[in-house]
This record gives sequence, structure tokens and C-alpha cells, in this order.
Amino acid sequence: MLLIHPPAAKVCEPPAGIARLAGTLRGHGLPCTLLDANLEGQMFLLAAPSLGTDTWSLRAGRNLSDNLTALRSPKLYQNPSRYRRAVADVNRVLEQTGKRQHLALSLANYQDQGFSPLSSADLIQAAETPTANIFFPYFATRLPGLIEETRPALVGISLNYLSQANTTFAMVGFLKKRYPGLPIVLGGGLVTSWLRNPSFRNPFAGLIDHCLAGPGEEALVRLLSGDFSPRHQTPSYSDLPLADYLAPGLILPYAASSGCYWNKCLFCPEKAEGNPYQQIPPATVLADISSLKAAIQPMQPALLHFLDNAVSPALMQALATEPPGLDWYGFARISPLLAEVDFCRALRQSGCRMLKLGLESGDQSVLDAMNKGQDLALMEKVLHALAEAGIATYIYLLFGTPSESLAEARRTMDFVVRHHSAITFLNLAVFNMPVGSPEAPMVARSAFYGGDLSLYTDFEHPKGWSRKEIRRFLDQEFKRHPDIARILHRDPPLFTSNHAAFFC
Repeated sequence: MLLIHPPAAKVCEPPAGIARLAGTLRGHGLPCTLLDANLEGQMFLLAAPSLGTDTWSLRAGRNLSDNLTALRSPKLYQNPSRYRRAVADVNRVLEQTGKRQHLALSLANYQDQGFSPLSSADLIQAAETPTANIFFPYFATRLPGLIEETRPALVGISLNYLSQANTTFAMVGFLKKRYPGLPIVLGGGLVTSWLRNPSFRNPFAGLIDHCLAGPGEEALVRLLSGDFSPRHQTPSYSDLPLADYLAPGLILPYAASSGCYWNKCLFCPEKAEGNPYQQIPPATVLADISSLKAAIQPMQPALLHFLDNAVSPALMQALATEPPGLDWYGFARISPLLAEVDFCRALRQSGCRMLKLGLESGDQSVLDAMNKGQDLALMEKVLHALAEAGIATYIYLLFGTPSESLAEARRTMDFVVRHHSAITFLNLAVFNMPVGSPEAPMVARSAFYGGDLSLYTDFEHPKGWSRKEIRRFLDQEFKRHPDIARILHRDPPLFTSNHAAFFC
């Protein structure tokens, strides 16, 4: 089987999804090949860029090779100003190359003015005209060579983000024309969201042979005529160019669970989609990490990235007791355990550099309305316990939920200002209501960006707080507070939380 991670997404770590699938397939004696077409495709474009004639573009093109080398070196991350310039210059080259084809292309995103990833008709059109895709010169050469070499019985494509959708369907269209008898399987986070939408009616029949929701290991084994065993398999990263990602050493991604163990927040797509929570036992997680470190020798990972929606308290306790021998970071749910300074110190000793925390709001009534299951007093204790232990925090805030107005948002601002010394990074988001949200029937709704594949619905805010007013508050008030502005300035451009731990 050929497993593909398509363009375009951030190229700072290897794709965990296809590595997990590969571990299961190989554990069942089924051969597979991994292709990170995202990394290869972006490097292909950067190797022959279309540059503007302005001073910035010319400088960025001239320094491109040195900047790519620097982004793979720890030295650059010791100088935030030089880092920002290197990222901006590499991005400038990619951006200018995209502009030649009327694309908004960057190191973090891909948007085509002529195609919407929210429209099945547009995605089908992308499949019918693959030569129009900016990555076509890359995959039209790379895929035939790889297919002739490996002779796969199936091609699986992992579609996780909207920014990958256009190129995914261009690749599908190319493969269907070139190899009409070769079955194509589509899975990944975005596909799961489509399939879990109650109104989804598969418009891709005849183009995609199989669409899979959620973990696809069992389905792939059975499609390849294998007898599936539920025994746990360690992910496999062999075939991937582990030294080529844009990070100061290998970031090793690992998912110890899928779904969310809380799974009650009304704003969250996990709840709206009904994704079940499945956890790998902590002892197995530690054994996997040890096996992965041994498998990629002599390369020593620079950082372990837990991909979980929330690293469970049980796993954190296991990591504190038996450190993995790697610095690590990931999302965590605010819990009483993290309010204990001694435990946080043990976590820091285990290698924990940074925790990402979904505070969402600094107003208790808003937290209660979204069924967050947390209180501000606990949040305060957790922030300061982590700061005292030397663990950085990447805090996520969500504005514009149905229970919030300007008054509550200002209380969130006050909370951040009061505790700014314990907050290392901030992520600000405006609320999008999932189409399957329990709150959706209680508000007046309308189309959100249009398109039959949209995962969100626009709604009339019960308190009259429009998205325009929310953005005005963020831009003109929230971001301008000097204590908050200093936090926001720390955020690594484009790579954001994926590189933040290297600056802690």
C-alpha cells in the first residue's frame, strides 16, 4: 500500500497519521510505503521559485538555502529576531511562487482563489483538471515512479486540513486517469468530520473508492485481505526523511489517545461529531516511545509532541514517574493535579517544556455555559504552579460563544492581564459553531461561507455580538494592552505552537 500525506500544511514534523497506519500494516505483515508529499512538494516549489523583483523577494531568494539550513539548526532558535527574519524570507519565496498562479500559499496554508475546499463541486473540478494545481509538476513525476517501483494494491491519502483538500483531489484525479484500476482510500481528520456530519451525502462516489472515518487501521488491513488483530502496534516512521523537516532536530509526533476524555464542551467539534475516546495504556505509550527512539537511531529526537486532545492525568503521572528521556509538550486539560507545584516540578523533570491549555474564557459564567467543567480559581493555581515549575504555557482563548458579550470578553482580558507573568504564549480564536453543536437548534442560523462541505454554521448571536465587533475588540482593545502585546509578540510566526517549545 502507498500512504500519502498531501500538500499543503506545516513542514516541521513528520506526519503521524500515516506513520500510525504503517505501524499497523507492517505489524500485520502487509508492506507499505510512506510518502510525505507535503514536505517534498513544498521543497520542490522552493527549488525553482518564481520570485518578484522587489528588494525583499530578491534577498529572500538569495538567502533561501542558508535560511532552510538555519531553520534545521538549534543555533537559529537562540535568536528570536533572526528566526523571525528567516521564517519570513522563506515564506516570502513560497508566497511569491503561489502568487504567480493566483494562490495564497504560505508555510502554513494554501488557498486557491478559484476553488473552495468547502464545495464538493469545486473539489471534483480540481480532480478533473489536475494540471491546474501548482503541485502538479511535482506529483505527476513523483507518483508514477513510486507506483511503478512499489506496485501498491491501494493508495491511501490522509486528508486532515482544508489547506490539503485542493491538492488531494488533484492527485486523486491524476491517479484515476493514469491508473484507473488502482483503488483510492481517503481518510484523515477532515474526512472524518465530513462523514460524521449527519447531512453528508457522499458526492465523491466513482472518484474515491473508500472514505474512512476515525482510526483507519482495521479497515485498511481488511481491504488488503488481511486478518485483523486488535493487538497494539507501534507507529512506523521509516521511509520518511526525518532529517529534512523545518525544525532544530526531529520533532517526534505521537498520539496516546483519540477523542477527548472530557468530551462535554458544547463548542467543541469532538462532541458535535460524536468521536469516541480511546486511550493507549500509559505503560504501552512509554514502551512505544522507547521503541521509536531505538528505531530511528542514530538520530536523537529533539522533542516529543503529544498529539492528544488532552494528555490524560494517568499518562502525565506515568511520565513523571518514568521520564521518556526526551523533552516533550502537548495539550492538557486543566486539572487539580496540575495545581500541585511538586507534581509540576516532577513533570518538568520528566522533560515537559510546555503545556497547551484551553482556558477559553476568563469569565466563570461563560465557562459554565459552555460546560467546560472548570473554574477560574483552579485555572489561576494551575498557571502559577506551572510557571513556578518552569513549564511554559500556550493558552487558547475563544471569543464569541453564545453566552459571551463584550462585558464577559473584557473580564477575560482582565484575567489575562492579572496573570500575564504566568502565560508564555496566547492563541486567540473567534468561535465557529459546528453544524452538529447541541447549541445550534437554540439559535437562528444561516450558511457559513457557503459550500455543501462546510463544517460550521453561522448564527445570530443571542447577545447581538457580531463577528465584526468581536474582531474590533480584539484588534483595538485586547491586543493593544501592553502586557498582552508582549505575550503575543513571542509567538513564532507561521509555525506558532509547533515551534514555540524551542523558545521556552
